[in-house]
Amino acid sequence: MIKEITVQELKEKLDNNEDFQLIDVRETFEYETSNLNGLNIPLGGILIEADQISQDKPVIIHCRSGKRSAVAVMQLEQQLGLTNLFNLKGGILAWQEAFDSNMPVY
Repeated sequence: MIKEITVQELKEKLDNNEDFQLIDVRETFEYETSNLNGLNIPLGGILIEADQISQDKPVIIHCRSGKRSAVAVMQLEQQLGLTNLFNLKGGILAWQEAFDSNMPVY
């Protein structure tokens, strides 16, 4: 079972300037439409780009709805044994609904 955090928990971490890494696994064109200022590593390249993923602090991975990011978390845990990963439940859609109704989503 993968670890998840809610958009409320993410907002709290951002507001408190906590030290964590945010990774967006959507495609580049999706990231350019709207993003939460995370590092953009599309899901297809997540294992290839794994050296960009922090191993010494929490890493929160998100996508549009939480499905692709859950896959990314599972791949990284299974292939690389990472244990510091969290899936953002509901993804950017949940963030838009909770905090930013003007954010463009598709």
